[in-house]
This record gives sequence, structure tokens and C-alpha cells, in this order.
Amino acid sequence: MTTTEQAPAPATGPDGAHPAAGRGPRRLLAALAGLLAAAVALGVAELVAGLVGPASSPVVAVGDAVITLVPEPVKQFAVSTFGENDKVALVVGTLAVVAVYALLVGLVSLRSRAAGVAGIALFGGVGALAAMSRPSGSALDALPSVGGALAGTAALLLLLVPLTLPAGERAVPGTADDDVLERLRGALAMADRKGAGMDRRRFVVAGGVALGAAAVTGGGGRLLQRRFDVSTDRGGLVLPAPSSPAPALPPGADLAERVAGLTPLFTANRDFYRVDTAITVPQIRPAAYRLTLSGMFDAPRSYTLADLFDRDDVVERDVTLTCVSNEVGGGLAGTARWTGVPLGALLRENGVSADSDQLVCRSSDGMTIGTPTRAALDVGNAMLAFGMNGEPLPVEHGFPVRMLVPGLYGYVSACKWLTSIEATTFDAFDAYWVERDWAAQGPVKVASRIDTPAPLRPFPAGRRPIAGVAWAQGRGIARVEVRVDDGAWQEAELAPQAGVDVWRQWVLPHDFAPGSYQLTVRATAADGEVQTEQRARPFPDGASGLHSTRVIAR
Repeated sequence: MTTTEQAPAPATGPDGAHPAAGRGPRRLLAALAGLLAAAVALGVAELVAGLVGPASSPVVAVGDAVITLVPEPVKQFAVSTFGENDKVALVVGTLAVVAVYALLVGLVSLRSRAAGVAGIALFGGVGALAAMSRPSGSALDALPSVGGALAGTAALLLLLVPLTLPAGERAVPGTADDDVLERLRGALAMADRKGAGMDRRRFVVAGGVALGAAAVTGGGGRLLQRRFDVSTDRGGLVLPAPSSPAPALPPGADLAERVAGLTPLFTANRDFYRVDTAITVPQIRPAAYRLTLSGMFDAPRSYTLADLFDRDDVVERDVTLTCVSNEVGGGLAGTARWTGVPLGALLRENGVSADSDQLVCRSSDGMTIGTPTRAALDVGNAMLAFGMNGEPLPVEHGFPVRMLVPGLYGYVSACKWLTSIEATTFDAFDAYWVERDWAAQGPVKVASRIDTPAPLRPFPAGRRPIAGVAWAQGRGIARVEVRVDDGAWQEAELAPQAGVDVWRQWVLPHDFAPGSYQLTVRATAADGEVQTEQRARPFPDGASGLHSTRVIAR
């Protein structure tokens, strides 16, 4: 090359831009198109779910499927990490996965519309399959996912139109090129054409329309789903007066009245723990409620809520419930005053067979809980509960009817939203949790917990109460001891016994000099069993070990 020769100028498009100059922005906008299309799909799906039912929402259906399919260690990690917010974490995680997937679909669609459409179809198919495969699912539950996928596909293709214009071409309002269908057909034909240009302004307008459509349909869907809400029906119920009220509490039964930081004897409904697999809470109207007995009964029948309310053996009892997922020192336990009908009496009057050793209790959402028949018959305070702390059961706690059998962990005794009881055997059927290798029978273990002083929260040195709760439902607590560092066990003062099925508060005043202390507690049940020091995780039959916490006095 001579000094007068010049290197060839880089190729440019008709508007003077290098062909590669728009690749980065185009890909970014394509990814955003995928995300907006997913938002439209979810919004339309929520709208359709407002007609079909909240549980048919693809996010809810997929979340339910995840709960069913993930290994038990993953579930335990979620409960121990997020506690009662585990379902919120699951929904947020599901939406995050959907967002990443949508971004990838948008990128792929820039090169191949067919691949993008297939990606959205796969998204809809997963949601539809998850909705139909639920225990109470049907073909109708697939409609929200299918409708959402169709809307998402249309949104994606329309959003990609401004990103696939021929190089240098811009739309002229009012011309034939402004027709949406013509532009969509042209965009599909030129999907892989190199050197394509894009119209950012039109993309912004289309994106705004898509975002608005997602917000309107999603918001409308949530409003429509409120029609399934039974809060008003619940609020109109008046509980029957119990023929057998709860025994009067002994004087001074609640030490929390004089010990700050101690768990109250009774747990308010709003504070009561909730652990179940329902992402959307089942909504059952009282007038439509039916409890069906089946299986090994001489004379099985069904009951309406009015039938249960009108019985002459309505009882009121104080019972502490405990979740099998509760870690040592955890908060998944609570006490309430329950109103209902005795479970044993109802089973006997329907002639439950002596050969039945398991009651398979089914929730309205298809959950199965396996309860030992003998416990249901013999435990005095076992009941079908429809009242909690003087009001109808909260919806999230099983409205209108749930079961509870004191002395057993909830996973084998406390079926919420109860709609059927089948008398059968353990050999004939494995309930939901037993299928996942939890123990078939889950008696509550002796447990105790330190509530105050709070761990690692400095407090003034001096005399201060060490206090907490202990429980051994069905037996009661006879003794609680506390150890400070490696010192001797010291017996704590117990609150008056409110019942063998109710946890018992305890307190031990202690003089704290400035410093750090390790506190440990252990309980002894009324039958003499001492809480074991052997540490075990909740799976498969409940946690064990002594609760120990470090506190700081200054």
C-alpha cells in the first residue's frame, strides 16, 4: 500500500451507523421484551384465576408442586431459615426464576421467534401440569396457565416488532406500515435478517402498553379472587356455647403478667404459628361445608357445620400445639382455647371398627394427615375444633373445622380445612408426610425453652429472672431445672398447672455479675421422663436436646 492509499472505510448502514453498533442495545431490549411478556402472561393468568380459583394461578400451582417434590432436607432448611415466611420466600424465589427465564426467552427470540414461542409454551405447560396434578386439581385449573401463555406469546412477538425493522426503516403514522398485523408479519419474515434496525421509541411505547396490561390484568385478577374470600362468612358466625367449658385457670397461672419477656400462657390468634403446605389458604363457605366419614365405620355419615354446632356435647379446652419442624428452643408451638366436639364420641357413634388403626384425614386442598385411631379415641381432649380463643377458627388456621389430638405433633394430628375422615390402617395407606419418610406416629417429646434473657442482648447486671416454657402434652410438666455455665442444676419455680395438655411457664431468679453466661434448661414430665440431652434434628420424628443460650450482663 502506498502512502496515497487509504484503508477501506468500515461498512455503515443507511443512517451512517455501523451494523454491530445496535447489537448490544437490541439484545438488552430483547431481554426486556421477554420480561415484559412474562409480566403480561402472569397478569392474564391471575385474571383467569380470578374466575377459576386462586389455587389455579401458575405461580401458586408451581409453588405447590415445588413443595411436594423437593427433598425433605430442603423443606427443613426453608422452615428453619424462613420460619412461617417460608411460603413467601418460595413465591419470591419462583418469581425470580421466572424473571431469569423470561430474560433468556427474550434473548433467544431475537434470533428465533419459534424458539421464543416454544419457551413461553413450555412455561405455560409447566404451570398447567402443576395445576392439574394437585390433589384437588382438574382440567379447568389449566386455563390460567394456558391463557397466560397465549397472552405472553402475543406480547413477546409485538414487543419484538420495533427491534426487527429493516435497517433505516421507521414507521410512518397513518400509513399501511402502521398496521400492527402487517408489522408483525414483516417482523416474523425478517427475524434473522442481518443489519436490521430498531425503533426505540416504538419499543418504549409498546413496553409501556405491555406493562400497563400486566398491571391491569394482574390487579383485576387479584380483585376477582377476593370473591372467593370467606372472611365475611366467618365474621357472621356465632359459636355455640360449650356444654363443657374449659376448667377455670388456677390463680397466678400466667407468670407472664409479672415476668417481662416470658411467653404468655395463651397465644393470640394473630401470633399463633402456622406451618402447612398451602400457598393459598383454602376458602370454604360455612353453608357449603361437609365433613364426610368413610371406610371402616358401621354407619358412616356426613356432617354440615350446623350439625356440629348443634350437638349437645360441644366442649372448650386449653391445648398447646407443637409442630414437628420446631427446632430445639424454637417458636413453632402455641396455646389456645379451642371449641369443638369430642373426636372420640363422634367416631364411636358412627361405629369405627376396632380393626382400624389409622384415620386418614383429608383437607379441602387434598392434603392427607394420618392419625392413630387409638389416640383419637382415647385422648380426652381430642376434638374437631371450630373455635379458637373465643372466635371461629381463623381461615389460615383451618376454618371452618380442623382436627387436633393433644400429645401428637401436628403433622399426624392437626389436619386443617378438614373435609373427610377415612377409617383405615397404616398398612393400607401412607399419608402425605409418611410418604416422605416422616415417622407414621409422632408423639410430642419433652421440651423446654428459655425466653428471657434474650440471647446476646446485653442487660444490666444484678438480679434478673431466667424464664421460659416447657411442655409434654398428655403428661404435663413436673419439674424444670436451669444450669448457669457448668454449675449445678437449679430447680425453677413452676406456674400453677393449667392442664396436662398445656405448656407450663417457669422462672428462676438469678444474680448476674457483669460477664457472659451460658444458660441451659431441661424439663421432667409428670411421668418421670427427663428431657434428653441427645441432640436430634426435627426429621423424622421431632427435634430433641437441651435448649442453651448465651446471655450478656453489663
